[in-house]
Amino acid sequence: MQAGHTLPAFGQGIAAKSRKVVFFIDFFWRSTCSPVSSGVPTKCRDKGRRDMNSNSSRTWLMLVTILLSPLLALAVQQTTALLIDGRQGQTEVIQVQGKNYVEVDELARITGGSLRYAGSQIILTLPGSGDASSQALQSAPAPTVGLSRPFLAAGIETMREILEWNASLKTAIERDYPLSGDWFGNFRRQIQSSLKHTEAAASTDMDREALPLLVNEFNNMGALTDKYLKISASRDYLPPDSLNNDPLEQKLFTCWHSLESMASSNQFVDNGSCQ
Repeated sequence: MQAGHTLPAFGQGIAAKSRKVVFFIDFFWRSTCSPVSSGVPTKCRDKGRRDMNSNSSRTWLMLVTILLSPLLALAVQQTTALLIDGRQGQTEVIQVQGKNYVEVDELARITGGSLRYAGSQIILTLPGSGDASSQALQSAPAPTVGLSRPFLAAGIETMREILEWNASLKTAIERDYPLSGDWFGNFRRQIQSSLKHTEAAASTDMDREALPLLVNEFNNMGALTDKYLKISASRDYLPPDSLNNDPLEQKLFTCWHSLESMASSNQFVDNGSCQ
């Protein structure tokens, strides 16, 4: 919003009225000292001695009249109040010859805007009226730091399925159930699908750094299953506590605790346990 220095139209009317007032004062002043029939009025005696004082007083009176006339003209104008929907505060509006005028400083105050000066112009900037680049910068969402929520949700679900696979293998060994490649194959296919979903959900740098650790956990679980499938194929009996002292089993749980800690802190930390 820009405003120049052009005076309102009523200024011409005020100037015309000021000239009339000055003319009347000058006429009245001269008439009081004009010759009367046979002599000079008493008021004009010793005129020569008072010319300088008289001219100075008349000049000051004319100047005061000229200066005060616009103020007096504005003082008699009707005033109303300006309120803006959604904003607090109000300011006065002066109505002059059917037009409304408001002080730009007050307008900036109640709209929450700011004023700046450029040459002969006053520029009012309203909230939200900045350039498009600054608005886009303000409205753009801040980049996600850490692990994203979609990745965390998908990763936790994948880890739950891996633990379920591990629990099924452990139960089968402890209860001496026959180990079947087809049965464990269902876990493999389900978790492979979950891993694809988790990969698709990765959106931050930490998501992409954590994904290989989850894949390693899946591969280690597959290696542990293949190990006991081969053992069960070569012998009829497996000790129920076979997994308790297995290094690969311990590695799985160490990795699981590391992934759990990352999910809780929302920070990627590779301590080497998921390699």
